Amino acid sequence: MTIRLPVFRLLLVLASVLVLAGAPARAQNIVVMVNGDPITDFDIEQRSKLDQLTTQKTPSRQDVINTLIDDKIKIKEGKKYGVDPTVADVNQSFEGMAQRMRITPDQLSKSLEVKGVRPDTLKNRMKSEMVWTSLVRGRFKEKLMVGEKDVADKVRESGDEKLQVEGTEYKMQPVVLIVPRGSTAAFQETRMKEAEQYRARVGSCEEANSLFRSTPNATIRETVTKTTADLPEALRKVLDDTPIGHMTAPEVTRSGIEMVALCSRKPTTIDTPKKREIQQKMYAEKYEKTQKAYLDELRKAAMIEYRNR
Repeated sequence: MTIRLPVFRLLLVLASVLVLAGAPARAQNIVVMVNGDPITDFDIEQRSKLDQLTTQKTPSRQDVINTLIDDKIKIKEGKKYGVDPTVADVNQSFEGMAQRMRITPDQLSKSLEVKGVRPDTLKNRMKSEMVWTSLVRGRFKEKLMVGEKDVADKVRESGDEKLQVEGTEYKMQPVVLIVPRGSTAAFQETRMKEAEQYRARVGSCEEANSLFRSTPNATIRETVTKTTADLPEALRKVLDDTPIGHMTAPEVTRSGIEMVALCSRKPTTIDTPKKREIQQKMYAEKYEKTQKAYLDELRKAAMIEYRNR
């Protein structure tokens, strides 16, 4: 029987689809089972590309496998203690990374895809890091504490006797006028004018709260307290030049049009840069030692089964 040409072409298309459909199946070959959860060739390939992209080094296949095993163990341990970030939590972290890179989340996703990395690969790594940080800091909070005396001793050992210097404490409330994504330049300009009008009406944080809690498409956040050590020099200068009770000039950010209501500004004492540096280093050393011991313990108890080695 002769097959008509259109039908023949259709069969060829179907055959191609089936071949393509079979390709992922080969890529999904299970390499390791971790507590009943599989790690596939595709997972390894994706994580390898991500690690190479972020470190500019080519990791060994076994190093990547070990990292993926650790991720599975961390996620499982997190669920045991109720530490299980939602999709929204992970997406928020992803958006935060994009913001720090001064690009949109879509641009970050596309830049990953161009390199052959699915955005979910990065999000999975983020989720594991979020879970683990929360677990270690939560379960070993007291063990991770760095004593003031220990820090002071280390500072003096470095040849620096000074532990604190004079600084400034700022209490402020961020305000955001929402500008939806994709808004026109004209709309954004209108919102900037509105921000300037609101700013002229505010003479105290009480007035700012009263105004922005009742203003549609605007929000005022809770009071934030920062010291000189916490803020970049440019922002410190802006806050030093802003009268107490008034607002800083509006700025365009990814959240919308942002301003800060300055509630108070007063002298205080802050840790010296050397003390902060030593304190952070001592904490990092304690954290690294603690998390490694914790992970080693979990690895020993985990069911790790290699396939097709």
